Amino acid sequence: MLAVLSKPFRGGRAALATALFSAAVFAAALPARAAEITFMVASDIDRAEAGEGRGGFARLAGAIAAERAAGGNLVVAHAGDTISPSLLSGFDQGAHIVALTNMLKFDVFVPGNHEFDFGKDVFLARMGELEAGHKLAANLRMPDGSPVAGFADTAMLEFDGIKVGVVGAAGDHSYAVSSPGDLRLAGTVDTALSQAKALRAEGADIVVAVAHAMRSQDLAMMHGGSIDLVLSGDTHDLLINYDGRAILAEAREQAEYLPLITLDVTAETVDGKRKVTWTPQFRVIDTATVTPDPAVAAKIAELEKTLSAELDIEIGKSDTELDSRRAAVRGGEAAIGNLIADAMRTSTGADVALMNGGGIRANKLYAAGSTLTRRDVLAELPFGNVVVVVELSGADLKAALENGVSAVEEGAGRFPHVSGMRVVADVSKPAGSRIVAVDVGGAPLDPGKTYTVATNDYMARGGDDYVALRSGDYVVGPRDGKLLATVVIDAVAAAGTVSPKVEGRVQLQN
Repeated sequence: MLAVLSKPFRGGRAALATALFSAAVFAAALPARAAEITFMVASDIDRAEAGEGRGGFARLAGAIAAERAAGGNLVVAHAGDTISPSLLSGFDQGAHIVALTNMLKFDVFVPGNHEFDFGKDVFLARMGELEAGHKLAANLRMPDGSPVAGFADTAMLEFDGIKVGVVGAAGDHSYAVSSPGDLRLAGTVDTALSQAKALRAEGADIVVAVAHAMRSQDLAMMHGGSIDLVLSGDTHDLLINYDGRAILAEAREQAEYLPLITLDVTAETVDGKRKVTWTPQFRVIDTATVTPDPAVAAKIAELEKTLSAELDIEIGKSDTELDSRRAAVRGGEAAIGNLIADAMRTSTGADVALMNGGGIRANKLYAAGSTLTRRDVLAELPFGNVVVVVELSGADLKAALENGVSAVEEGAGRFPHVSGMRVVADVSKPAGSRIVAVDVGGAPLDPGKTYTVATNDYMARGGDDYVALRSGDYVVGPRDGKLLATVVIDAVAAAGTVSPKVEGRVQLQN
């Protein structure tokens, strides 16, 4: 403006007015500053082995290295679930997974529910060993309300003058599906939204939530009005959802696919106020196309070599097909679920056995005639659970079964695999009133009778919302029970050949 008026003006009043207007606009709207920021998310990667064709730590490391080598502003986030249930976690409680994760140097790490699988003390130990640019969990506190050592609620990052506020939120559902003990977990959504508003007040131009959350919670954060980008884990979906205002992204599992969101950001001052806008670009890396990182691959090979001698011992065969894929064990009766439940009941002499589908983890299809090894069983049952026996009334047993079929439509891990009983459920009815009939040992369930129920210690203490099982008294408690994986290994080895099949133990009607 000074340059315009520092010389005599020639051109008349109209021209002078035009010049003054242009100068005023120039003063009111400073030139926009541009930044390009890319966010990559991974989650639910818990296996040391390489994966078949895609996925695994080595390919994830290769993908991260390639993106970093390309230059530019990059934030690599881990949205949780890693130290368990890996194949080897039953031996070292996830220490090898932490060692692999540290090799990848995540910018942000947020714990998932499986980080609590071995209890509070192991969680604290593993998280103390884990290295990341920022370890975030705004809703997680020690029993006395103090922060967990090494963790912060939020972080403020800056790229080319653009401030990016990041809030981390652990899954508040960890109480139901894992074992955080007396650690305190506040509401995932409420905490994320309140922290997002605080980040805005601190000057954040863009707010990102890295969260381990259920899908309904993801959407609540996305539509909450304070968060621009939600990077989530837990649901095991490959997802990019953009509604024109906010973005939700998730990376499925095992680093098979990796979403990348690039924000083209502009910032300008209009009438003395800062205005930030952005437009997104989306990419998905199929890690089948990625060259594995050699150092990480070598570390994995070292781990495999150490344990192969013990894990690769053959224990028997299955004459029938076994399907442990997620949809199979969480959506209906499965032969492998029957095999496990039968082993639990037979080993304890209980009236019935109850196993949750979410505890069957290898996500694998075994053809009829397959040879089974210790590795197979430990991959299916990696949590280190023990078999317990509780005395339970028929009414409480029915309540437990109601919980088991209450979320079939969502693929919830609570789906029941049973032995010694037959269950009929009408899934068209409201949750909590779906059980139509239960037979135990060929006789109708008696609500007033006491039954012995073999289950795993996680379910017995109310895991997967099996709170009804807490009503029973222990006949065989957690200190005395046998390792579930050992019980199944022994059952297969004793039989030599097993032939489990789907036989109508759990019948779902519409």
